[in-house]
Amino acid sequence: MKKSFFVVCLIIAGFSFSGFSSDKPAYKVFTSKGRSADYGDLIKAARSSEIIFFGEIHDNPICHWLELQLATDLLKVNGKNLVLGAEMFETDNQLLLNEYVTRQIIRKKDFDAEAKLWPNYKTDYSPLVEFARENKVRFIATSIPRRFAAIVNLKGFEGLDSIMGNERGLIAPLPIPYDSSVNCYKNITEAVKGVPHMGANIAKAQAIKDATMASFILKNFLADSTVFLHFNGSYHSENHEGIVWMMQQYLLKGNLSPKILTITCVEQDKLDDLEKSNEGTADFIIIIPSDMTKTYAVDQAKVK
Repeated sequence: MKKSFFVVCLIIAGFSFSGFSSDKPAYKVFTSKGRSADYGDLIKAARSSEIIFFGEIHDNPICHWLELQLATDLLKVNGKNLVLGAEMFETDNQLLLNEYVTRQIIRKKDFDAEAKLWPNYKTDYSPLVEFARENKVRFIATSIPRRFAAIVNLKGFEGLDSIMGNERGLIAPLPIPYDSSVNCYKNITEAVKGVPHMGANIAKAQAIKDATMASFILKNFLADSTVFLHFNGSYHSENHEGIVWMMQQYLLKGNLSPKILTITCVEQDKLDDLEKSNEGTADFIIIIPSDMTKTYAVDQAKVK
């Protein structure tokens, strides 16, 4: 009788827990073709690359944690040759960034007050800046000042003719190699058709952002023998478009071919396999549960 009762209990327990996963991974790594990989594979590829794009989801804590882990591991291999750069800092804030990272006279509270910091800076990007400060790693602001992107959105590239000569150095050299048929720009144009207050130049505004980031990455990469790790929203480097496409146009002119690695983060309901729609978006794709907690409320459309 006791034996039968024990067997029944095991059967009930089996039914009770069969619907639950034995593990709850926070992320999984896949190759471009959807093959299962891991962080070790990713870091191995990163260590043999020269320019690395980490395409993040801006409000995702796993992305930000992995960015810091990657920077830490690359520092062990490259030492002072490692350079960090980020979309989250505009080029006209480079002086402030330099003063803070190199421990010059500027105080932290002054840096926080004067730099144009994103709403999630303290939780998500401050750890990267503090990492650079502690390890004497250069940190490059790569994003176009938003006022110039706004001009392009209103008036097209021609609007930039009105900016002062000394401010031209804060953006990519003009004219930029824009091609409206590149999918990332074509898709933006299609997405905003019929949307109020969204002008016909929105793809051009995106392109000037991409071109400026590509230009500043290359300028600093070529200045020294460096390994450049860049953090940006995933849309800016997915499918080797955006910044990567712009950079390739510049590299063709200079007959240069640094080894580029792209990493992108996506969210999926299930982590067992990479969804077909996410294949090919980067050399390595990090999938994160769709219900992962967010670092702050964000309107993704405003920060692409």
